[in-house]
Amino acid sequence: MTPFLRRFLPEQGPVSLRERVRAACGALAGLLATGLVARAALGTGTELPALIAPMGASAVLLFAVPASPLAQPWSIFGGNLVASLVGVTAALLVHDPLVAAAIAGAGAIAVMMVLRCLHPPSGAVALTAVLGGPAIHDLGYGFVLWPVGVNTLIILGVAILFNNLTGRSYPHAAQAAAAVPARSSRFGLSSADIDAALEDYDQVLDIGRGDLEALLRRAQLSAVMRRSGPTTCASILTRDVVGIAPEAPLHEALALLRRHHIKMLPVTDESARIIGVLTQTDLMDKTEWDARGPRLGLARRFQLTLGRGRAPHGCAADVMTTEVESLRPEMSLAQVAARMAQSGHHHLPVVGPEGRLMGVVSQSDLVAALLTEAAAGDDTPRGTAPTDGADRLPAGLAAGIA
Repeated sequence: MTPFLRRFLPEQGPVSLRERVRAACGALAGLLATGLVARAALGTGTELPALIAPMGASAVLLFAVPASPLAQPWSIFGGNLVASLVGVTAALLVHDPLVAAAIAGAGAIAVMMVLRCLHPPSGAVALTAVLGGPAIHDLGYGFVLWPVGVNTLIILGVAILFNNLTGRSYPHAAQAAAAVPARSSRFGLSSADIDAALEDYDQVLDIGRGDLEALLRRAQLSAVMRRSGPTTCASILTRDVVGIAPEAPLHEALALLRRHHIKMLPVTDESARIIGVLTQTDLMDKTEWDARGPRLGLARRFQLTLGRGRAPHGCAADVMTTEVESLRPEMSLAQVAARMAQSGHHHLPVVGPEGRLMGVVSQSDLVAALLTEAAAGDDTPRGTAPTDGADRLPAGLAAGIA
């Protein structure tokens, strides 16, 4: 294909055969269900349409690109509602159908953008209200309810059911921004940078802002991992770990944190399996303090009693964090950096087979290892321009996780 012809093809990411089949089957289910239900409600012999043509365009968005902001429930429902109202109004007020159609399409776009319910097929709904023929014109504003409203609700219901059954979250929830927490402005792109770029771009994108940020951060993580050296988490972990038993009293946990100048204590059982972590934040937020140190307050005791069915004992297990963010020994330094930056923790436990504690990695250990890798990979003589190898450690990485 010549470069000239290639310019007319859209840029599209790779899509698997499974996803293509899934989208086609979804459109089949959505359109077939909408048409059959509408025909059953109308009966045969009526001049009213059971299924209007814009539903075919809506099916493309709802089933082929359900993550698009243009395909969300408010987009299709609000867009079709607005477009049908504007279209019927234009048809009633303007006698020239071509002029009325142009006004209907333009007005629908303007109102949809204001109400944040932009849905491209709704433009066709507006034109249908003007150019749909006598059967549509005779409905007047009833066209908003039938067939537009009914068609919209049926195909939307099928989309919600089908997409979720086939592994596509719908209504779509934006992915969590991987690799770097949004609050970090020192590590690569920040959320403010993305917002500024979108404002400067000043065009409607067929991707949600949250998904765009998650995609950019995944690409950022991929670049970091591509440049990462052979060093693994097992090479930098500290094996001499200060831990605590779940039944240890709170004052003992406080004493260990103070004595060793640490911020996190792994909580392990008799088999060295990690069952939680106890941090300074846990002691500050989940206890009440008096002259003797931290103790469980009445509200916390009541909460634990209801949750466990037994009275708490004022021990580490009563305040520890059970959802443990952990590392694996085979992780690369880039993966460790990403996990640590995402969690916002200064120390993370390393677990091996069967969840047994192997050690702890601290931010200082990680930064030292990253700098060592970067120095080992930099063969550029002093005073010369840096090459790609000199950029093994992305700018701001050490600062971003510190």
